[in-house]
Amino acid sequence: MTWSHPRGYDPMVACSRLWFEKTGITIEWDKRSLQDFESFPVEELARTYDLIVIDHPHVGQITAEHCLAPLDVPGREAERAALLKGSVGQSYPSYHWQGHQWAFPVDTATQVCAWRPDLLKHAPKTWAEMLVLAREGRVLLPLRPPHSLMTFYTLCGNLETPCATASGQLINREHGMHVLEMMGEISALVDPACFEMDPIAVLERMAKTGSEIACAPLIYGYVNYAIKGFRPNLVAFADIPAAGENGPAGSALGGTGIAVSAFSGHRAEAIDFAYWIASGGIQKSLYAEAGGQPGHADAWEDQAVNAATSDFYTATRKTLEAAWVRPRHNGYMAFQQSASERLNEALLKGHGAGRVIDDLNAQFLRSFRGLANQA
Repeated sequence: MTWSHPRGYDPMVACSRLWFEKTGITIEWDKRSLQDFESFPVEELARTYDLIVIDHPHVGQITAEHCLAPLDVPGREAERAALLKGSVGQSYPSYHWQGHQWAFPVDTATQVCAWRPDLLKHAPKTWAEMLVLAREGRVLLPLRPPHSLMTFYTLCGNLETPCATASGQLINREHGMHVLEMMGEISALVDPACFEMDPIAVLERMAKTGSEIACAPLIYGYVNYAIKGFRPNLVAFADIPAAGENGPAGSALGGTGIAVSAFSGHRAEAIDFAYWIASGGIQKSLYAEAGGQPGHADAWEDQAVNAATSDFYTATRKTLEAAWVRPRHNGYMAFQQSASERLNEALLKGHGAGRVIDDLNAQFLRSFRGLANQA
C-alpha cells in the first residue's frame, strides 16, 4: 500500500516490475489518498498488505501495536550501514525507534519553498521578502490539517525555538505566541481556500494555465512539478525563506519509508524488496526515472537526476539537511490531527494567541498520558 500521487505510486510500480524480472516475485500496489496516508491506522493496513509505505511519526504507534516487522535483521549490517550513510538529513534515523529500524526511507521531503521561475527572478530568501509577494496576492500556503501544524513547527524551528519531541510543553508560551501571530499575518493574506488545501492542491493551482500564484513559502516538495511537461507551468523549488538568523533550518521533516507487515506470510521476500528499493543504485536510477522523489543521497547528488528536475535536489538540500524530526511517541498521531484543527480554528476565528498555545501545550502533554517505554 502506498499513497495516491505519481510520486508515491509510479516508482513503486516501476521498481516492482523490474523486481519481478529479477526474482520472479510479483508485487501489486494499491494506493490511498494523501489525507488517509497522514492519518489512517497502520495496523489495519498491516493486516491486509505485506509492504506498506509509512510516515516516520507513526513509529511509536506501530511499535506499541507490534504490527510491523523490524528491518534490522541479522547478516545485513553492511547494507544498513550503507543506507544510513546515504541518509539525506535525518531521513534514515527517523524510522529508528526503541532499538530497531522499522522502515527504510524511499522518499525524502520537508517543507521547502515552491516558486514559479517564469514569474519571479528568484525564490524569496527571507520571510519578509515573501510577505511582499503575499500582499500582492501571489502566495498560497497549504493549511489543511496537518499542514497548518507543520508550518507552525517549521517557523518555530527556523526561529531557533523548536518544538519539543518528548513529554512536557510543546513550546514556550511566548515563542509559540510569536509564531502564531506570524501565521495569522500570512493566513490573512492568502486565499481562504488554503484552509482546505494540501500541498498537492496548492501545487496544482500554481502550475495550471493562467495562474499568477508565484510562491508557496512552506510546502512539502513534490519533484514531479519541477519536471518539464508534467503540468502546463513548471514549479521550481528552493530552500525555505528564512524567518530567523540561522538560514533554512528547522523545517518539519516529511518523506516516506517502506515497511513490512509483521503479519505477512512473505516476510523474508518483502524485506528483500525493501532493502533493494531503498538502495542507492535503484534510488538514483529507476526510482527517480519513474517520477519518485528518492530518499538516498546517491540520487540527490546525481547530476542527471538534478538536470531532469530543475535542480530540485541541490536547490533544497540545505533545508533537508537541517530539518527537524517530529515527535514519534505512541499517542502523537492523534495530537497531530487535533493540534492542526485547533490552529485552524484559531486562525479562522481570531482566537487569542496565548489561549491557543496553552491549548496546544495541554494537548501535547495529554498525548503522553498512560504511555510507558516510549523513549
